[in-house]
Amino acid sequence: LATGCFPLNNSLLIPKPSGERGCTDIICCVLFMAVVLGYVAVGILAWLFGDPRHVLYPRNSTGWFCGIGPNKGRPNLFYFDIVKCATSANAMATALNGFQCPTTQVVKATLIKQNYYPNFSSVSLLIFYFFLSLKGVRGQLPHWVWGCGNTVIWDIVGGFNARDIGVRIFEDFASSWPWILLGLVIAMVVSMLFLLLLRFTAPVMVWVLIVGVLGAGAYGIWHCYWEYDNYKKDSATISNIGFTTNFNVYLHVQETWLAFLIIISVAEGIILLTIIFLRTRILIAIALIQESSRAISHMMSTLLYPLVTFVLLLVCPYCRCSEAFLAHWTFSLLVRFSPSQDFNSTDYPGCPSASCIFIKYNDEGVFQRNLFNLQIYNAVAFLWCVNFIIALGQCTLAGAFASYYWAFTKPNDIPTFPLSASFIRSLRYHVGSLAFGALILTLVQIARMILEYIDHKTREAQNPCARFVLCCLKCCLWCLEKFIKFLNRNAYIMIAIYGKNFCVSAKNAFMLLMRNVVRVVVLDKVTDLLLFFGKLLVVAGVGVLSFFFFSGRILLPGNTFRSETLNYYWMPIITVVFGSYLIAHGFFSVYNMCVDTLFLCFLEDLERNDGSIQKPYFMSKNLMKILNKSNKGQKKVKGKD
Repeated sequence: LATGCFPLNNSLLIPKPSGERGCTDIICCVLFMAVVLGYVAVGILAWLFGDPRHVLYPRNSTGWFCGIGPNKGRPNLFYFDIVKCATSANAMATALNGFQCPTTQVVKATLIKQNYYPNFSSVSLLIFYFFLSLKGVRGQLPHWVWGCGNTVIWDIVGGFNARDIGVRIFEDFASSWPWILLGLVIAMVVSMLFLLLLRFTAPVMVWVLIVGVLGAGAYGIWHCYWEYDNYKKDSATISNIGFTTNFNVYLHVQETWLAFLIIISVAEGIILLTIIFLRTRILIAIALIQESSRAISHMMSTLLYPLVTFVLLLVCPYCRCSEAFLAHWTFSLLVRFSPSQDFNSTDYPGCPSASCIFIKYNDEGVFQRNLFNLQIYNAVAFLWCVNFIIALGQCTLAGAFASYYWAFTKPNDIPTFPLSASFIRSLRYHVGSLAFGALILTLVQIARMILEYIDHKTREAQNPCARFVLCCLKCCLWCLEKFIKFLNRNAYIMIAIYGKNFCVSAKNAFMLLMRNVVRVVVLDKVTDLLLFFGKLLVVAGVGVLSFFFFSGRILLPGNTFRSETLNYYWMPIITVVFGSYLIAHGFFSVYNMCVDTLFLCFLEDLERNDGSIQKPYFMSKNLMKILNKSNKGQKKVKGKD
């Protein structure tokens, strides 16, 4: 009972307590655990056998890294003129020399300044360098085409120094970080207050926005009629103009404004009739929004749960680092006669012509041959784990909010720690179901990635028909991904309530929503409208405040902070605005999950119960008043609901 709520009839326990639950989708749970263990094993192997220096430093033709070891002080990689090597006059000597370029391999700093610049076209060097860098083939080319130096590429063409800009931005952050944190705290407080005050302001805000839309439509009708009447008096018709490519001319004829008048009038009439016929459902949506605000006020810890999700998602950089290590795994071991190794021809008296040349990197080992497969496995496991973490958060929040709704007397019957109980319940019983839903979403995302890859690789050879087909396929997969996310979200809510497997929960949730499709649309649009307005209020308000502060229009007493000390005052502003959006999005995502959970519970309440003593309603008195329903034969419940 500590993990659930108990109404009058014990057979109606919702959410089901731990004692009545069982593990769901066990096969998928075992598969997910095996994938996670393999994911960890691949990461360990990549970290053990990979070399991160390939990510940080380039390497010259001897196999040494630029910027460290014997090349310390020469951190930049310079490429030789491949055209010169390919058009060498002594081709036979080049062939006998192991097809190496007959020029100096390791470029010293002094050598670059004295002898190397005349052989280069600065523009061609820059184009070649960036082509190799962007294509990611620098580590795959033979190492005899480049060397190390201490001259920055940007200095060759007299470009801007990105390092100085980075240092200045870092100085701005170092001097303004306390005020940036203060701005983010203000965004957090404003977001929290907005959500908590929705229980009082939601009706006013919704109806003000609706009246505003109707008022804007009414003004559009009046303005179109006024323009139409003026041009009608001037006898300005489309027959006097004829056909022209200057579309601004058509704004000066009466037929154009008559068409605008008809379109806006029809749209205004449709909106007005929709509001009239759906007024009850709008009131239900407003009542559910108010009830969600009450639920959050009783369970403030739910607003902090996005931090838990964020901490769990911090595991994702482990995957990205593992991919970087895997990408250079094959280059961690040099084989036969690397130029960086010590070689002495006297050790081979039977072969006086023996010499040390670079052949290739090791690609014959079992790990090297399966590197591509490991990369694919790493990417799939990454997507699956990320989607599972998001699913775990949704199921946990749904369980906590469902325990609030099904508490008969609120807040007295709410469990002591609903969020922690829901989190433990989800991990103990429903890992398989959450992994199942995450796997379906992962497969759709992989299909989208494959399609994008095909489109990217074949773009130059595509005809209009092929582009049209690929565009339709990408659109269909995008819609499928959105639908899967919608279905998974509601399936996780049903899993949190009833504890059934994923397929049964998804089916029940989908059928329940289809039986109340109009209510779903109205609630979704009203909630989206309010949350969009809330995000706009938080981000715009904090952004304007940070602009006035960091631009020096708001001065602090004393020498606490001066905007004149900033090199780029817009960087802290951008940081505060972006951080405010993330904070508002995190808070409002919890609120949106609360609305969706209470809505499904409300629909279940209507279908399961009839207000009798055996099956009482669990909805709030405000909802019962809107629907003209009541619980019969029960005493009046005191306290908040």
